[in-house]
Amino acid sequence: MKILLLSCSTGGGHNSCARYIEEELKSNNIDCEFKDFYDIVNEKAKNISEKIYLKSLGNEGKIFKNIYKMGEIYSKTGIKSPVYLVNKIHKKKLYNYIKNNNIDLVITTHLFPALTLTSINKDKDYNNIHFLFVATDYEPCPFMEEAKPDYFITNKGLEEKFNKKKISTDKLLTTGIPVSTRFIKQAKNIRKDLNVNNETLILIMLGSMGFGSIDTVITELLKQENTKICVVCGTNKNLFDRLNSIKNQNLIVLGFVSNVNDLIYSSDIVLSKPGGLSSTEIASIRKPLLHIFPIPGIETYNTKFFNKRNMNLICNNKEEIISNCKYLLQNKDKQKEIISNQEKYINCNSAKNLVDFIKNNY
Repeated sequence: MKILLLSCSTGGGHNSCARYIEEELKSNNIDCEFKDFYDIVNEKAKNISEKIYLKSLGNEGKIFKNIYKMGEIYSKTGIKSPVYLVNKIHKKKLYNYIKNNNIDLVITTHLFPALTLTSINKDKDYNNIHFLFVATDYEPCPFMEEAKPDYFITNKGLEEKFNKKKISTDKLLTTGIPVSTRFIKQAKNIRKDLNVNNETLILIMLGSMGFGSIDTVITELLKQENTKICVVCGTNKNLFDRLNSIKNQNLIVLGFVSNVNDLIYSSDIVLSKPGGLSSTEIASIRKPLLHIFPIPGIETYNTKFFNKRNMNLICNNKEEIISNCKYLLQNKDKQKEIISNQEKYINCNSAKNLVDFIKNNY
């Protein structure tokens, strides 16, 4: 059996999720490969799509918010979307790649290849392709209903949301957003490496691109006694340089890291942009969580899913980030409540359960 994992580079979560599944498959000796969808169908479009996505995040994500709202409205019309029609164009190239490489099953963590695969399966000139579509957020995105995979991979508690999009419950595999067993079980304490001893360690995660203006928040939090702050800036070099200029021994500034699991495990509380995957990573390692700087749209839904189940505190502005952080630091009972609910609603064996399903059904 050979499996193809597909993603697109619009936000780091889609790629990371695909990599986690790849890691879990390989640990089970299943032949698989990860590819960026655009590397197969249109390499030039890869850079264009990344630039469009980054531009949409300007002005604190207001452009993306408006695009997302329009997508939600259009999605309710039932009219075939331009997103589907654009991705339908790629079906020949993707089909040929799948057949030429003897792929038995495709797993996609992004909508675009899911729509292309759907158009392949609707075309009588092509053989049917078995594929799974992993939803990497806690809300079905606009146009998801146009994808027709064997199964949608999602979290428990989202069945009604999918049903409203006319996706039946029997098409849902609710094993959770996949995070690899290695990421969770092999996370280690690196407090000594960070020069953290008895201090409280606050970890701030701003996504792969370092989204959100955190400077004034950090300045205020650094006034807390016996506290150190570690900020992961991702690929945002401007933020990295700005924070390094603060020159405070209690501030640890990191760029793009490959051991985020160790950082989460070593922290006392985590402040994070509410990406679907990053939220799952934190909750899988069971840490008190504050959601900050959501990209308006899908990430707002992520915060609501977590908050409804008491798995986080929501911070709507910089003042709330500071006040909620101080509150959580001082309230051990609230920390325990958040962790207890994460244990209840977030499956820490998500990738393993998905691979077991694949082994049993494919």
